[in-house]
Amino acid sequence: MATHDAQAARFEQTSFAVGDKKLGMWVFLASEVMFFTGLIGSYIILRWGASSSWPGPGEVLNVPITAGNTFLLICSSVAMVKAFAAIEEGNQKGLKLWLLATIVMGASFVGVQAYEYIELVGHGFTPASGLYGSTFYAMTGFHGFHVTMGVLCMTWVLGKAMRGHYTQENHQGVEVIGLYWHFVDLVWIILFTIVYLI
Repeated sequence: MATHDAQAARFEQTSFAVGDKKLGMWVFLASEVMFFTGLIGSYIILRWGASSSWPGPGEVLNVPITAGNTFLLICSSVAMVKAFAAIEEGNQKGLKLWLLATIVMGASFVGVQAYEYIELVGHGFTPASGLYGSTFYAMTGFHGFHVTMGVLCMTWVLGKAMRGHYTQENHQGVEVIGLYWHFVDLVWIILFTIVYLI
């Protein structure tokens, strides 16, 4: 009984028998699904409406560098899985190492995206470059913002991990940031496919 009370004190359970932070993240991600669905749906409708004037894949955007950047983000998601698996096994060193790897890869993704923006603007492709420019920068910009926020939140989680906040029994914070990070990764795969490849 005392063990059960101690576990209950560590994090609140909702009526769904899911941790409150985890449930909160699922609700937040549901709203994010609607947000990105609106952006992607608008892009598809606008693109079909202006198909004759829409540039083909690779005409404006650098597909190879973005493909490499996409691979980097996928690798960061794998690192996040490793971080979660490490803390589930009680491996504090592994948790810190894989969280740091995820942060570095996520920050590198944003850095490459910033480089891409600088190159595109340098060649005259800006948000004012018609529907294509405005939709491209809106979708990739909002996604880049989400990745940046994820990197900052993960840095905060790493700071807590460095202080020994997470244990094998209590690691909900790692799981919650992992859910967010995998969502951001999935959204980018969809964006990369429809914006860069189709």
